[in-house]
Amino acid sequence: MINEQIRDKEIRLISDTGEQLGIMSVKEAQKLADEKKLDLVKIAPNAKPPVCRIMDYGKYKFDQAKKEKEARKKQKTIETKELRLSPSIDEHDIQVKVKKAIEFLKNGDKVKVSIRFRGRELGRTGSGEVILENFANSVSEYGVVDKPAKMEARSLVMFLAPKA
Repeated sequence: MINEQIRDKEIRLISDTGEQLGIMSVKEAQKLADEKKLDLVKIAPNAKPPVCRIMDYGKYKFDQAKKEKEARKKQKTIETKELRLSPSIDEHDIQVKVKKAIEFLKNGDKVKVSIRFRGRELGRTGSGEVILENFANSVSEYGVVDKPAKMEARSLVMFLAPKA
């Protein structure tokens, strides 16, 4: 709450320099704030009496927005990249996918490796587990298995996370 929105009879006032001015009526506090061409802002509404401060509210809001923006800038979002394999994949094709997975892991992203089974291939899911196990061993220098291979509908899925 700022300026005329404050409806309390008495408040504890803190000046713009941070010193305590004591308990006074809202009208007196508003008059002091107006003389300094600043705003009266309620900072502790649950205290007895409520605590208000004289400050430049516009500048305060601007500084808060700036701090939030800086915090978002420093935040690292971890993305999940997906690589799809097939049960009949050849050795060279696996090596190409391994290189791509290593690149993703070096960038700090998680990698989802999935093998899609079609038709009769569903009867041979064991070969897919072997492929994923070999894949995990190939990238073990850069990443660890976050979630082991597991069937989800017609796909065998495994998640890899970068090493810390």
